[in-house]
Order: sequence, then structure tokens, then C-alpha cells
Amino acid sequence: MSEPHDPLRSLFKEAATAGQSRALFAPPSFITERGERVHRRRIVALAVGACLVFSGAGAAAASLLPASPDASVPATTPATPRPSPASSLPDSPRTSSPPASLPSPGRSASGAPTFPGRSASETPTLSGSSPSRSSNTPTPTDSSSG
Repeated sequence: MSEPHDPLRSLFKEAATAGQSRALFAPPSFITERGERVHRRRIVALAVGACLVFSGAGAAAASLLPASPDASVPATTPATPRPSPASSLPDSPRTSSPPASLPSPGRSASGAPTFPGRSASETPTLSGSSPSRSSNTPTPTDSSSG
């Protein structure tokens, strides 16, 4: 049971009646502006949250994907295995030179470079300071001398 002669209680009651008599309602424009501010803050918070979710999902996807597409395994294996270029090479490296009687690959017996599919007149000459090419154009023949 409360004491009826509490001085603090009577002071609070007097302050409440004075406040009620002077209180006014907030104008509608103030309430609208406050609502718009709250709405903008919520939209910004949702946009930031969406950016964080998408960036996190992108980072997770990037970490889970292989580093290069070459590392992927083919879906089916070929029917006949192809020989790899490394398997066609000899096991030991070449340390000896070919015999002197045989020309080295890409060179003729005289030591001049050869070009596959070209005749001797089509090969470029390497003598002199500027390389020149002999022409392979046919010479005009006199058809009357039969």
C-alpha cells in the first residue's frame, strides 16, 4: 500500500498535468518526412545486404571453380589412344653427331640448306650480302621453230 502523502509522487502528478495541457500533435509533414527517412534507411540496408550476399556467393563460386579450363577431364575417353609426342622421342638424349658421310637433316651433301618441296633452282642462295632468289619462270619459246 502506497503512502498517500508522498511528496515525490505529488510532484510527478503536477508535472504530468502541466505537460498534457501544453502538448501538441506533431504536424503531418513532420511525420511524413520521418517515415520517408526510415524508408530510405531500410532500402539502403537491403541494398547493402544484397550486395554482400552476391559478392559472397561470387567469391564462393570462384573458389570452388577450377583455376583453368584445361584442368577438366573429358566426358568420354577416345576409342583409340593417341601416342603422345613425348613417347615418340628416344629415351636417351642424342649426344653423338651423325656420321660424316651422311648429311645432317635439312642440309645437302655440300652443306647448303635444303627446302622440302622445292627444286634446286627455287632454293634461296646465301652467298653475298643480300639474299637473292633465282626465278623459276619459264622462258618464252619460239613455237614456229618446231
